[in-house]
Amino acid sequence: MLKVKNLAVRYNNGTEALKDVTFNLDSGQIYGIIGPNGAGKSTLLKAIVNLIPHKGSVEFNEHNILKELKNISYVEQKSNIDTSFPMNVLDSVVVGIYPKLKPWQFVTKQMKQQAEDALKQVDMCDFKDRQLDELSGGQFQRVLIARTLIQQTDLILLDEPFVGIDVYSEDIIIDLLHDLVAQGKTILIVHHDLSKVKKYFDGVIIINKSIVAMGPVDEAFTTETLSDAYGTGIFLPSVNDSESVGDNSHD
Repeated sequence: MLKVKNLAVRYNNGTEALKDVTFNLDSGQIYGIIGPNGAGKSTLLKAIVNLIPHKGSVEFNEHNILKELKNISYVEQKSNIDTSFPMNVLDSVVVGIYPKLKPWQFVTKQMKQQAEDALKQVDMCDFKDRQLDELSGGQFQRVLIARTLIQQTDLILLDEPFVGIDVYSEDIIIDLLHDLVAQGKTILIVHHDLSKVKKYFDGVIIINKSIVAMGPVDEAFTTETLSDAYGTGIFLPSVNDSESVGDNSHD
């Protein structure tokens, strides 16, 4: 279980980014984090994995989050990741193993085979020798997911994984994530396309600096809670809507 209690974040200029965020998330669930521009969605993920200063506490599996970092995969927005460094796809996935290596350990053939197996799961094995900067947005996102698979962690945090990718890549990724949830993994995803919420997630955390609503999609994802978060005039989109009211920002 992921436990977040009284989480608060302020920027260096004193502006409040998150205020008194408290929630529990059981294992074996996939939850979407949604909210308007500047609501603190990306900030929440960064605070959970201790990448930014914050107040409050975060626990996973009944331990302080600092003791569980090797059991957590965090993938930031792909637009923030530098792909210009000369590295091919296979080596990029192998990097996912590094945090679990002992100081005296080296990458083995078996580890590289594990990386290839992960690439097969996202249909990217044919691209294993290609440089990262030669990939499309969807292909690169699939590589990032393959890196997550090889880490074999119990908590997975993804920041806007479906932005700027093709439908084929999106379908592969969400199917894999649902498979991981069936294995008992816990997944939190920052997401902006409201039309996909009911299809993709077991539940939602709707935030606007603090939590507006949280719970199973059928209970928490309503016109009322969306209006509370985004403002009046927000409608509840259907799964067939190709465009929905949402947040195209990177927070």
